[in-house]
Amino acid sequence: MESLFIEVKKSSNILKNISAENRSFAIKRLGELVQDREGDILKANEADIQNALKSGLSSPLISRLTLTPKKIADISDALCTIAKEADPIGEAIGGGIRPNALRIIKLRVPLGVIGVIYESRPNVTLDCAALALRSGNAAMLRGGKEAVRTNTLFWRLIQIVLSNSGLPEKSIVLIDDPDRTKLAKMLKADRYIDLIIPRGSQALIKYVVENSTIPIVKHDKGVCNIYVDKDADFEKALKIIYNAKTSYPSACNAVECVIVHKDILGAFIPLLARKLKSAGVRLLGCDRSVKAGGVEPIAEWGEEYLSLTLAVRAADSLEDAVNFIEQFGSAHSDAIITENYTAAEYFLKWVDSACVYVNASTRFTDGGQFGLGAEVGISTQKLHVRGPMGAKDLTTYKYIIYGDGQIRE
Repeated sequence: MESLFIEVKKSSNILKNISAENRSFAIKRLGELVQDREGDILKANEADIQNALKSGLSSPLISRLTLTPKKIADISDALCTIAKEADPIGEAIGGGIRPNALRIIKLRVPLGVIGVIYESRPNVTLDCAALALRSGNAAMLRGGKEAVRTNTLFWRLIQIVLSNSGLPEKSIVLIDDPDRTKLAKMLKADRYIDLIIPRGSQALIKYVVENSTIPIVKHDKGVCNIYVDKDADFEKALKIIYNAKTSYPSACNAVECVIVHKDILGAFIPLLARKLKSAGVRLLGCDRSVKAGGVEPIAEWGEEYLSLTLAVRAADSLEDAVNFIEQFGSAHSDAIITENYTAAEYFLKWVDSACVYVNASTRFTDGGQFGLGAEVGISTQKLHVRGPMGAKDLTTYKYIIYGDGQIRE
């Protein structure tokens, strides 16, 4: 592993000085190659799915593992979008001329080597490779054993592109060995790796946090909430909640709890139950929600179901809803449905999450939807980035100072 770390670090030093045009070409070619190899990708992915089913992998993880022709087309489009993005490297983001005539420039530069540890989602292999190249970083990718065939095929396509584009072979490395001792070594390689991004189960994230000597940006659980205010438009609220729960239940940006103001509880809950149950959604909630109809008693708040299960809670006020989100949410994505401007502004001000919405589905929390092409992850912490992480979020800066013989008196 030590020799591999050294090679990746060397590649990062070369990569940061390779032109934006070369890196763009590589990313664009990768997008085209993914589309060209759709049949091979689906075959490898099907083998992973069958193996995962035999091993008893959970339904949400099977959903995240599964690729379709549409998903492959979306991945290809995302890569081509990233290839067209303005290159963040070399951007002057501050500075000026001092009274002593020193000219100072604050310059955006790559972080160096990014380590990404993830489960199930094979698209992460391509997304992270493309975003690393876009931002001039090398990447060490450690996918889960459940997606090993798909990830390995994606890595081979990446290697073809690197070779044809004149980029260092070790710019993108895939560690496909499930042996945890290799993961442990990766988490201690702070001489070579500059940032670790874990994406996966709570157990995986806990392990990474407890064992890494490298700075971490967590892609933590998504306990997303939607508050239906007393001044909500019912038709709008039902449409938004239906989308946020049913369009992709295993996504981290799917809604997991709906909070309803007490004044509209009796009228709204039966409508919500009728609409969602038509899609197979099971509703669990508080005593008042149960009395309103169509809701079963809940055992615990703050659960990330990743399935067609939704929590429902009554709120005595807007303030009560905000306090509940603070206590049981995960600072990922939360929304208010209201026609009251003052209520909306209060919610935006007081809900301390990465993404806060007014009258829109939480499902928009996504790098592609935010114009980033894709994301390395969705950060639920505050340093150094928050929300969907694109290429610019994989950079840091340094100061360039031009002088003409100045000395400090």
